[in-house]
Amino acid sequence: MRFGAAVLRSYESRFAVEEVILAAGPADGEILVRIAGCGLCRTDLAARRSGGRSPLPAVLGHEGAGIVVETGGPDTGLSVGDHVVLSFDSCGHCRNCMGAAPAYCDSFASLNLFGGRRENAARFTDAAGGELAPRWFGQSSFAEYAMVLARNAVRVDPALPIELLGPLGCGFLTGAGAVLNSFGVGPGDTVAVFGAGAVGLAAVMAATAAGAVTVAVDRHPERLALAERFHALPLHAGSAGLPDRIRRLTDGGVRYALDTTGSAQLINDALRALRPTGHLGLVARLHTALPLEPGALDRGRRISHICEGDAVPGLLIPRLTGLWQAGRFPFDQLIRTYPLSDINEAERDCDAGRVVKPVLVSEGRHR
Repeated sequence: MRFGAAVLRSYESRFAVEEVILAAGPADGEILVRIAGCGLCRTDLAARRSGGRSPLPAVLGHEGAGIVVETGGPDTGLSVGDHVVLSFDSCGHCRNCMGAAPAYCDSFASLNLFGGRRENAARFTDAAGGELAPRWFGQSSFAEYAMVLARNAVRVDPALPIELLGPLGCGFLTGAGAVLNSFGVGPGDTVAVFGAGAVGLAAVMAATAAGAVTVAVDRHPERLALAERFHALPLHAGSAGLPDRIRRLTDGGVRYALDTTGSAQLINDALRALRPTGHLGLVARLHTALPLEPGALDRGRRISHICEGDAVPGLLIPRLTGLWQAGRFPFDQLIRTYPLSDINEAERDCDAGRVVKPVLVSEGRHR
């Protein structure tokens, strides 16, 4: 079959929406999904800065959602017409996958970032027959269709706006999962979120839904206004004595802090804002050494990296859609839609901070 997709041919070039070819239908365990919408995530854009490790040319996109149009084999557990959200790839058989921690799959980097699954890779080409890289994050969903493993697809209620649900597979999953899974936040807990982008604001919404007192830290007034709309106490990242201000707002400090910025200064501020035995989670990838100020880890404070919100997507995504239906996780307020043909505009707006979460939708679903 032939369909449109946004192809990145070099690390410096713009995306080009062009015709691609899928030469065969689903193999055992696979499904073919007609993409209704796909979030654009900074991880997609980081492929440009991968030092050549992310193979090109490629169709990126890893926050896809759509409708199953074909299944391979009898054991996918899905049917034609099912609405699905697509999430990250994992092998399914390493110790961490077997232990319900697929985000820490032994093959996570190779499957998602640096090559994808090689099985049946040659069937995906451009219109001239040139090879395209195997599936990005198991999806390559900046396209009208995506071939994915059924294990990476989560069935959702068909009454939900499927074109908006894709970011629940990664960005919103990461922020909300850090709060609900990694920290296990509950009523009366205190949380500080550093960085009010898509991941950070999802964390704010999840913390509010869990009954926590939440502080949001960012340098953009419009992002702080959004956080305040979701019932967080806003603080500017450049505030003098930031840890002391957080401690005053939270009666002695927060139990949990989440950093989405990768800023060494804010990470140290977050540690100093913690109560004794508090936990700081990092979701941003660090590109330089992280200097910790003396005393930052005193009194039982700890720091850890959190990948994909410690989520089992098949469990967390339905929880988040349920919270949305109850009016307690209004992620749709973070989204601006673009037709797939405007992917370069969406990338520019994302880089410039003009949009929290761009979502690329099929032409008929743009609004």
